[in-house]
Order: sequence, then structure tokens, then C-alpha cells
Amino acid sequence: MNKKRLNRDKWGFQYYPYYQMRIDHELFHGLVCLIRFTDGEKNYWETPKAGRIQVTGEGMTWLELIPDDTRRVITAMYFPDGTHGPERESYPVTANEQYQPSIWYIDIIEGTEYDEDGVAAFIDKYLDVIITPEGDVKVDDRDELDAAYASGDLTKEQYDAALAEGEDILKAYGGDIRGLDAWCAAVRQLAEDRIAAGEPITMCREVREWRKTQGES
Repeated sequence: MNKKRLNRDKWGFQYYPYYQMRIDHELFHGLVCLIRFTDGEKNYWETPKAGRIQVTGEGMTWLELIPDDTRRVITAMYFPDGTHGPERESYPVTANEQYQPSIWYIDIIEGTEYDEDGVAAFIDKYLDVIITPEGDVKVDDRDELDAAYASGDLTKEQYDAALAEGEDILKAYGGDIRGLDAWCAAVRQLAEDRIAAGEPITMCREVREWRKTQGES
């Protein structure tokens, strides 16, 4: 199993504004992280119903949620505020006109931890669920999960737990995409309000190192 940091440094996102906070509210209890893309090229994936979907690019925002008592990381990849891709011909009306998601990518995880710089990380357990506003619902990377179990990287208990978490995700969100949209938008607003009130950018080690190369402290 691989460890992945929530600032998504392996994607090359380490120089973008990254916020990390715990939220305890009637809507959500758990860890909330937010990445703002201040620049960068547009990258796309393909799905059957939504077609070509944007996942990165200037103006996009990634909202990452780890609800308490779950084994999942929900990443809502949002278009620049108030917009959605013009090629998305079947794109529905969203719960919040400002926050329009391109896709939700849900990682199934073994657990979370914190690195020495305070950045949260999760232990990825291979299996993922992909959902789009247009109705795509797909379990992804089952082959990787099976291979990990066959190789001994996962125990039978871990393997079964990953499958069970995937089923829980499908039951919770797969049949209620509008509800998922509304919930994520509401939690994002909680985070945005905290940021507007002065929530500091999380200064992870990649940013510290980059700032040194720029002659900054």
C-alpha cells in the first residue's frame, strides 16, 4: 500500500495554496483539505456519460474530505467558480451555482496519519469509486486490489474491508448524486468561510523548500 499526502505533492501540486482543517459541524465531522489551482494546464479524463471531464487547470479547486469513522477520501474536483465545462452537454443544475463539480473521486483507504510537517496523509488501499454529476458511477482499480491480495500485500481482512467500504460508498452516494453534490457544496462553504476569516495556508515542506530557492524565509 502507498502513502499519499493530502496536498497531492505526487501530482506536482505542492506550490498551490493548500488548506487543512478539522471541521466539527452538524453537516460534517472530520478532516477537510482544499487545494486552489492558481495556474497549470488543463488535464482530462474520459467517462461514458459525462464524456471528457476536466480534473486540473487554472481556477479549479479540489475539496478533500475524510469523514470520521470511514475509510475513504472524497475528492470533489470543482470547475472555476460559477462555471462548468462547455463540452458537458448533459451537465445538470447543481445545488450551488458557485461550486460546480466536475467529478468526485473517492479513494478507499487503510487509515490516515500526519507527516512531520503536519500535512495529513492516507494509506491508499487501491480500490476507488468515480462519480460524475451526469450519472457515471464506477468502481475503479478492482484489479489492483485483487493483485495486492494475491501478492500478500493485503490480508483477507483488509481485502474484505476494502470491498465493504466500496459497497458502503455506492449505497451512500451512487444513488443520490444530487445529495452528494449538495453535501459537498455545504461542507466546502464551511471551509471557505474559515479561509475567508483567516484560516492559514498549510505550509508543507515542499513549499518551504521552494520558498528557499526563491530567497524567501
